[in-house]
Amino acid sequence: MLKKSVVLASVVALSVLGTACGGSSDSGSTASTAPSGGAAASPAATEGPKSPLRMLMQYGRFDPNKDFTAGLIKEKTGYDVTYDMLPAENYDEKLNLMVANKEEFDVMKLSATQFFKLATSGALEPLDDLVNKFGPNVNQAIKPQSWTSTTIDGKKFAIPETGSGVSVGEELIVRQDWLDELGLKMPTTPDELYTVLKTIKEKKNIVPLTGSKDSLYGDIAAAFGVPYGSTSDWVLKDGKLVHKAELPEMKEFLTYMNKLNAEGLLDPELAINTAAKAIEKFTSGKAAVYKLAWWNAPNTMTALTKNFPEAKVSVMPFLKGKDGKVSLSVTNGTSWYIAIPKYSKHKEDAMKLLNAKLEKETFKSLAIGIQGTHHEVKDGKYFPILPKFNDDLTNGSVFMTGVDETNYPIYWQARVRKDPVLQKFYEDFQKYAEGKLVEDPMSFAPPIDAISKNKQKLTKLLDDNVIKFISGSEPVANYDKFLTQWKAEGGAETIKAANDWYSTKK
Repeated sequence: MLKKSVVLASVVALSVLGTACGGSSDSGSTASTAPSGGAAASPAATEGPKSPLRMLMQYGRFDPNKDFTAGLIKEKTGYDVTYDMLPAENYDEKLNLMVANKEEFDVMKLSATQFFKLATSGALEPLDDLVNKFGPNVNQAIKPQSWTSTTIDGKKFAIPETGSGVSVGEELIVRQDWLDELGLKMPTTPDELYTVLKTIKEKKNIVPLTGSKDSLYGDIAAAFGVPYGSTSDWVLKDGKLVHKAELPEMKEFLTYMNKLNAEGLLDPELAINTAAKAIEKFTSGKAAVYKLAWWNAPNTMTALTKNFPEAKVSVMPFLKGKDGKVSLSVTNGTSWYIAIPKYSKHKEDAMKLLNAKLEKETFKSLAIGIQGTHHEVKDGKYFPILPKFNDDLTNGSVFMTGVDETNYPIYWQARVRKDPVLQKFYEDFQKYAEGKLVEDPMSFAPPIDAISKNKQKLTKLLDDNVIKFISGSEPVANYDKFLTQWKAEGGAETIKAANDWYSTKK
């Protein structure tokens, strides 16, 4: 049984793609201060005089003004940009003070919450006219659906930065050598998985399924119709948006997980495990099945092979539901909001800079560097040239101000080809998910106050109680009583706000 001490543990869902991105602003590495040659300047760099510009970025542990990408942007666009960062703490308060004092920024890279507050308070410039006059590359790069996330009362207040596209980050893996030893077939449904887990427990005397507190949902939940992604909350039913907390399938999922727990098939420390702890259990032979994040694959496989040189691991294809199908609900939304302050003295030049960065070849060089120096092409795929790729482009995504939404998901995969194990697991996960992904219908909704103010509280309330229902400290029969509480504490307001927005799309 799940230990009573973990029942009250807080469970925080993590964004798969945000965690996995190779250009994290948390990088502590240093990079070259100027571009290495090999690429001609773009037309934008040779146009007339350009105003010096200033950009505000999110916090990162490096000096953006000395970074390789900053120099490459200047070379390619001709704009001299000074970069400032928000602090690591009290960043919202600092931003509000800067805006109140009208500090001279021309471009701001904002979170959803920051964007919504500034846009609705009149601090941001509507971009419609600027994009139409000076942003042909912007219009070409950004897909129409993405603009809905930055449109308020019919006006665009930011360029949406959508990231590296739709993909899956986690999937169950299993000790294939143990399946072979015990004569077990790869499970394809929750019932078959139960049989496999039960047999492994009996024959190997271990608790076969481990996991971590930040990964409650996923393959098993999806087989019951609950959204797969930890940040995916919504499904569309009969023309209405339904939150996963409301789904009848949620109770089916919890009943199944409670059964696994009651029979000793599920790690009793699920709610207090970190990913590192769960991986340690899997690699030390204390578990047979684990939901692995592909970015953890190299360390996981290295540790397992060290402990068990003959061990074999297989990726478990996503489990089928009662209808015999696989459906994975994932989020594909806007990560950052690229805005121009209302008080900027250089609005036209700011848009020209943003437009120049999205010229196709310029954007490609900002994303994966210069061919022959930072990357090479093999069999039609982009591969990094190491260590130059890492040395110069580790912080590259921090400088993004919108992406070429068609091509960036292709370019970005160069980052997962740094290591053959990393590449294999990433590509296997995507192969098994192909044709099975369903986009969360709220992916491209703009920030909505009623949803934003309640989200953190409601997520914690749901996840804490999911642990209780799985552990048996609260019977699944009481789920409807919990749902009433969830709705009273902001869930009903959230559901109404989501559907009010969705009705405007019809």
